[in-house]
Amino acid sequence: MRGFWRGLAIFLLGGILGTGFGVALGFFLFPFVFPPPPAVEQITEADRAALYATGTFIHANPSDPIHYGKGKVSVYRRAVFLEPDFEVGPGPAYHVYLVPKATVRGEADVKDSMFVDLGRLRAFKGSQRYSIPEGVDLSKYPSVVIWCERFGVLISPADLAAAK
Repeated sequence: MRGFWRGLAIFLLGGILGTGFGVALGFFLFPFVFPPPPAVEQITEADRAALYATGTFIHANPSDPIHYGKGKVSVYRRAVFLEPDFEVGPGPAYHVYLVPKATVRGEADVKDSMFVDLGRLRAFKGSQRYSIPEGVDLSKYPSVVIWCERFGVLISPADLAAAK
C-alpha cells in the first residue's frame, strides 16, 4: 500500500511540474508561433515636415540568432517612425525606447540610463508610429532601441544621425 501512495505522489508531482513547464514554455513560444500581422501605419504630413534624425537598426550581438533587428527608423519632433523595412525577431514584451547614450551595444547601456519608453512594439515587422511625450529634448537621445522588457534583453539598437 505504501508503494501505491508513493507512486501517486510522484505521478501528481510530475503532473504539476509538467503543467507548469508547459505553460511557461507556451508563454515563451506564443509570439514565435502566432506573431502579429505586419504593421502598416503611416506618418502624418505634419510630422513629416519636422524630420529630426534617422538611423538603422542593427544586430547588436551576431552570436545571438534570436535577438536581431534591421530596417530604418526616422525620428520626428513628435514621433518615432519605424519604416516599412523594419523587422525584429519575435519575442515577448518588446518596447521602443529613446536612450540617452550613443552607440548602444549591450544591455548595460540601456539599464544604466534614464530612457524614455515610447510603448510596446505592436508588430515584429512593418511601419509603426510611436508618439514622443511632451517635453522630451531629442538632442539628449541619440539612440532608439527595441528592448525586451520581460527578460531585460537588448534586441536591436539604432544610432541616430541628424537629418539633412
